Amino acid sequence: MMSSKTPNPIDVDTGKHELWREGINDHDNEPMVRRRDGTLQPLEKLRGFINYQRNPEPYRDPLERVTDWGELNPTSEDIDLKHNETERKVQAARCMDCGTPFCSTHSGCPVNNKIPEWNTLVYEDQMQSAIDRLHSTNNFPEFTGRVCPAPCEGACVAGLVDNPVTIKNIEYAIVDKAWEDGYIVPRVPKTRTGMSVAIVGSGPSGLAAADQLNQMGHNVTVFEREDRIGGLLMYGIPNMKLSKDTVDRRVDLLRQEGIEFVTNANIGENIDINELRSNFDALTLCIGATMPRDLPIPGRDLKGIHFAMEFLTKNQKRLLMTSEGALESTWSKDDFITAAGKDVIVIGGGDTGTDCIGTSMRHRCRSVTNFELMPVPPNERAEDNPWPQWPRVYGVDYGHAEVAAVFGEDPRVYSVMTKEFLGDEDGNLRALVTQEVEITDKGPVPIDGTEKEWETDLAILSMGFVAPESYVSDELGLEVDQRNNIHAIYGDYRTSTEGVFAAGDCRRGQSLVVWAINEGRGVANACNAFLEKKKEAEMGSADSKFAGLV
Repeated sequence: MMSSKTPNPIDVDTGKHELWREGINDHDNEPMVRRRDGTLQPLEKLRGFINYQRNPEPYRDPLERVTDWGELNPTSEDIDLKHNETERKVQAARCMDCGTPFCSTHSGCPVNNKIPEWNTLVYEDQMQSAIDRLHSTNNFPEFTGRVCPAPCEGACVAGLVDNPVTIKNIEYAIVDKAWEDGYIVPRVPKTRTGMSVAIVGSGPSGLAAADQLNQMGHNVTVFEREDRIGGLLMYGIPNMKLSKDTVDRRVDLLRQEGIEFVTNANIGENIDINELRSNFDALTLCIGATMPRDLPIPGRDLKGIHFAMEFLTKNQKRLLMTSEGALESTWSKDDFITAAGKDVIVIGGGDTGTDCIGTSMRHRCRSVTNFELMPVPPNERAEDNPWPQWPRVYGVDYGHAEVAAVFGEDPRVYSVMTKEFLGDEDGNLRALVTQEVEITDKGPVPIDGTEKEWETDLAILSMGFVAPESYVSDELGLEVDQRNNIHAIYGDYRTSTEGVFAAGDCRRGQSLVVWAINEGRGVANACNAFLEKKKEAEMGSADSKFAGLV
């Protein structure tokens, strides 16, 4: 059941390009770069996609990074791994500047990043212009440059005949350089409209909406039920993928620009939703899709079975301890879920499943296994998965690589479903039973005689999310769709209640961070149009009252 397939070429690290400089003053001239044909020639972009091969910036060594909570990506101190300026330019030179850049369309980038434009600017070493171009479509490139699966690379035209451009690496290099060189500074709006907006939820959609509306001149207040701002960016995505200092840095910038943040504000519990509506001119809901998909099988109530987000959130809160040992976040020590010394089974794949694997490894688990219902993906695109769709092909994510490095084999077991949890006399999980399945047109069909028992004392359910929690929409009387998401048409974002908007996962369902940013920007435009009309109506009403006094 374990897969021995090699990684997809999109993930292969081919090493840095060989450089050569001539002359006494080595740094007075551009280096010559080793091309595919073996020759050393000056760097050029016209035929870059032909002359140079894809070279993604590699992660830190698995055996090193699994011992800490630092980011997977190399730092400036990792000179053997981190790309230098020349290698960034080589990779940017591979961008074809094609006539129809599918990387920037809905097939590639949900926020329509102007990828060919900022690739050219990186090649020309115009990094300030590059960050300006990147920020024109993406509020938080330091988030997407770390956690996005890069559908843009799946839609890259160069990928039709070769490996795609390292778009994700280049995006983060731009924003990283911009922070380092001081190009990102507070932009305080010069004028204010006098209109106010309450945004519920501080995840990527809520923050993007707040940023946009604030720059439009409105007074924005963001309400977050947790004790820190960031939503899933803070507590749902682990440190090794996205440093919390990176999240705090952007939130601090937004705060300096005039956005007000209120934490520990649980709408419907300690904050009255109707009071919010009466105190603000508009209300925008960006509350995410936080109801996890459950696994209602025998033994589900045993101790040792947890939802993925519960596991990840409690771990992240534990990490947010000060050097003195005092807790900055509210959490219960008794409720902490540890994988230390345990046989962990993660049920479900995807990014969240991988994060649970990586977190378990850093807890020093005894073993970790990952169950996937679907069969092993192919090495290359299937006929029903043509370019420029996201390639549904076999790949090795960071957590899988760490397990393989430590335990010697990939943790994934494909085409299995969990039938039953087994417990001991004290009600603790001790094992589970699986059965192999065959995927048919009618769904997964169990195969008789393939049952197997697996020892485990920690099972993590990572099977996605089904809908937002309903208490906010219930109190507002909002219409919901067939999946219990808040009903609001994409591009319009208005709910069934006047002046209330919805965006992000609570509207579209579980999705990517980059889609959340897309929706946050979109709902800001819709909310702004509503506020402008409301202000015009109020001014017209005031004018008519004064006219009656004349």
